[in-house]
Amino acid sequence: MENRTDKNSYTILFAIGMVLIVGALLAFVASSLKPNITENKRIEKQQNILYAMGVNENEEGSANFISTDKVADEFTKYITKQIVITNGTQAEENSEAYLIDVKKEQSKAKSGGERRLPLFIGEKEGKTYYIAPIRGKGLWDAVWAYVAMDKNMVVQGAYFDHQGETAGLGANIKERFFMDDFIGEHLLDASGNFVGINISKSNADPLNKDKTDNEVDAIAGATITGDGVSAMLRSDLKLYVPYFKTLKN
Repeated sequence: MENRTDKNSYTILFAIGMVLIVGALLAFVASSLKPNITENKRIEKQQNILYAMGVNENEEGSANFISTDKVADEFTKYITKQIVITNGTQAEENSEAYLIDVKKEQSKAKSGGERRLPLFIGEKEGKTYYIAPIRGKGLWDAVWAYVAMDKNMVVQGAYFDHQGETAGLGANIKERFFMDDFIGEHLLDASGNFVGINISKSNADPLNKDKTDNEVDAIAGATITGDGVSAMLRSDLKLYVPYFKTLKN
């Protein structure tokens, strides 16, 4: 007599049952963890923004964020306004601008939609900082940054990160020696035209003393990553130029 468990129908029903049970468990776990995931994203973005404007716990040679237990208070202390820019110059305050997904906004623009540009305005020691989140493509995957500028689009600080660049090569964009090179660099040329900053292998200023040449020294062995960072700086920061022009009116 054939055992009921040997039938194909039993195997199919068992598989369906397991899929439903596992699916339900995964959905429950995802739902339970969602508040923690959202909170971790908030902390990370706020740390990135603060780092770019120089609010961090850096030690000599190392890059360190404000600790997680301090970040909410420090963000409230230093970030005085969050705005969302549309149509080039139309800016509206939005207390949750840091939650805007830059990747989704880029995709929306490629599909013909209107892209929202978040910008964070901070005050520290009597100086105003404008911090823009940007995103691009490195050698293997995404690269992104938070760039702090003054009203003349001179870089005051930056934080770079990546999804999967090569350790010891492209991954060094998040090392302090690279990020610190951007401090003081001009995004505009002498005539006031936006040109961005080029990550250059042929840079004639390896000590980065000339802040008006629109170049910083490349990372050895990371040409494609550097090209991706250069392209990201040009394409995304250029979108903010119309708004910065309004600051001089």
